[in-house]
Amino acid sequence: MFELSELWPPIRLTLTLAAIATVTLLIVGTPIAWWLARSKAKWKEAVATVVALPLVLPPTVIGFYLLIFLGPNGPGGAIAGLWGGRTLAFTFEALILGSVLYSMPFVVQPIRNAFEAFGERPLEAAATLRATPWNTFWTVAVPLARPGFMTGAVLGFAHTVGEFGVVLMIGGNIPGQTKVLSIAIYDYVETLRWAQAHILAGGMLIFAFVVILSMLVLEKRIGKLKQ
Repeated sequence: MFELSELWPPIRLTLTLAAIATVTLLIVGTPIAWWLARSKAKWKEAVATVVALPLVLPPTVIGFYLLIFLGPNGPGGAIAGLWGGRTLAFTFEALILGSVLYSMPFVVQPIRNAFEAFGERPLEAAATLRATPWNTFWTVAVPLARPGFMTGAVLGFAHTVGEFGVVLMIGGNIPGQTKVLSIAIYDYVETLRWAQAHILAGGMLIFAFVVILSMLVLEKRIGKLKQ
């Protein structure tokens, strides 16, 4: 027998990580998506390709290079040395960085699509009313692209919750610090604690169903923008 309270720490840690990563992704990803949607630069698709790399790269590849970057011989070690540490790897902060990089295309692409969907006319109309670019962005572009922001937020949150390879490489399996849901399920299976694994895996299955259903609804709203 086991107590359900032992399942709560990885759940809480995962939800905290997903919330912080999603907010960070929206802050960082929005200007990237806006630039990709509006720029006429010939090399913008090269930037879009870099953003989309996590879609095809194995998580262990991303995790490996992040481990080097955050390790004692990389920039992360130099940063950690400012407060007497040796490395940023195997910390919660490393999980945030890895989650943001690995989930970036799942947030940037829907927002970019939403920005491109409403075309030039609303922006031109705002310009004729002497609205500044800053005001036009916040009062016209962002409200019209709201379905894209919702899609990006849902996908970014869900993708962070389901991460395994990247978080295992750079976070390890430290209870209360880096042991998120996916790692906990793997740990329970490896130690033959099937009941705990069933509960967490079943919860993830329900969560995935809700996410996909939400995505289908949001896609319909985005489709209306394009009409």
